[in-house]
Amino acid sequence: MRRHMKPILCVLFCIFTAAAWYQLFYLSKYSFGVSRYTIPSYVEAPIRIVHLSDLHGSQFGQNNQDLVEAVKREAPDLIFLTGDLIDDDTEDLSEVQCFIATLSQIAPVYASYGNHELDHEKNFHSNIAQVYTQAGATVLEQEWDEIEINGSQLRIGGIYSYCLPRRYTEGNEQRQAEADFLAAFQDTDLPTILLSHQPVGWLGSSLEYWDISVVFSGHLHGGQMILPGIGGLYAPDMGWFPGRLWGTYSSSDGQTTLVLSRGLGTSELLPRVNNIPEIIVVDLVPRGA
Repeated sequence: MRRHMKPILCVLFCIFTAAAWYQLFYLSKYSFGVSRYTIPSYVEAPIRIVHLSDLHGSQFGQNNQDLVEAVKREAPDLIFLTGDLIDDDTEDLSEVQCFIATLSQIAPVYASYGNHELDHEKNFHSNIAQVYTQAGATVLEQEWDEIEINGSQLRIGGIYSYCLPRRYTEGNEQRQAEADFLAAFQDTDLPTILLSHQPVGWLGSSLEYWDISVVFSGHLHGGQMILPGIGGLYAPDMGWFPGRLWGTYSSSDGQTTLVLSRGLGTSELLPRVNNIPEIIVVDLVPRGA
């Protein structure tokens, strides 16, 4: 009997190994899921937002058709792209242009810069804002746009910054200018939505300091490798085992919410492991509804 057990155990081990590899590695690179959040806001009627971040040139179907179809099924009122759609060494931008152009046929697209867009401009003397705008997106960098959606007026802004409170910006002209923008941006009675690739400040004290309704961020890739019972292994700008890496986080008074995406791709040497790429769907609903 024991002689027959060894080959059976070998087969079972191979099956288990293949299943684990498929779950941990393959799905983390070639599949994606949908994460859904409902956020009360000062809106007149529900507004649906699809949030995509950190694509890094990844492909989900030919010309990202699988991703596009998934966005279309959600029937969004707005689509937000919070940076790092490309890598900083991407020479041909036709794929990302096609992707944005296709999304813009579904709903208005708003985009902000990530660090890879900024580095691409340095490396290739490109104008990413122009490229994305020509494809159909409204690109916001220390700018905002006021629009009406489903009977509600919204102020939508974008900034690439740590968005630190003013006490951390003294003596730094760039940081002070960023703080000036945020102060002006929040000075309105309209619901405010900010596209801000960098979440580090928001995970710190910025969530309590700035009076902004909803902030959409990415950048951290969910920690690259997600370890059961431990969480993300590593995140850019935060180092090893950094803790909070995806989901929603609210200020103590509940007036500001950070929506943090695990993203869709990676540019790090570490692969995504046990870390399914995600589309985020946010439904803004009237408070008290």
